[in-house]
Amino acid sequence: MYIEKFLNELRSLPDFLIYFFLGLSAFVENLVPPIPGDTITAFGAFLVGVGRLSFAGVYISTTVGSLLGFLCLFWVGGLLGRHFFIERDFRFLRAKDIIKAEEWFGRYGYLLILFNRFMPGIRSAVALAAGISRFRTLPVLFLSLLSCAAWNLIWIFMGHTLGTHWETVEHKMGDFMVRYNVAMIILIVLVVLFFVFKKRFRRKAQ
Repeated sequence: MYIEKFLNELRSLPDFLIYFFLGLSAFVENLVPPIPGDTITAFGAFLVGVGRLSFAGVYISTTVGSLLGFLCLFWVGGLLGRHFFIERDFRFLRAKDIIKAEEWFGRYGYLLILFNRFMPGIRSAVALAAGISRFRTLPVLFLSLLSCAAWNLIWIFMGHTLGTHWETVEHKMGDFMVRYNVAMIILIVLVVLFFVFKKRFRRKAQ
């Protein structure tokens, strides 16, 4: 599998280059969501666990990479505008996801940016929608930094403590992500249903 080959090659590099590629993968993951950035971050945590890298180095490099990736899409969204992305409906930045993110921004505003890293699958759409909606840069910078910092801290800590064998770490982290994604989907469905029924009750009351 290509990801395993890449991780083996990554492990053979000097430490400073590993930090660089960890940050780069976290950055590119925002631009091309199918890239398994969280898996590479977990691998960095595994290297912390076996004493190869420092916790601070992995944490800072991945957090900075994630933040810059989010801000890059935020600025691109503001620069190119809504119609550019909606009309083209890119494979990795689907129009329906951007429209969904815009609807959520109407309800939750900046709170959506704070939790964007905890919403796999639409992180990139959230960044674009924030730029398209002309949100202020300073609050976006601060809230996206908090989101990246919190998510990466949890992810790296888990990868660090799960064990010293990569196969074990990869398996357990994979199970965690499956359960987490299912839980998030259920939560989103419940929230949507809540607002739907809330609107219906308001209409009946009127």
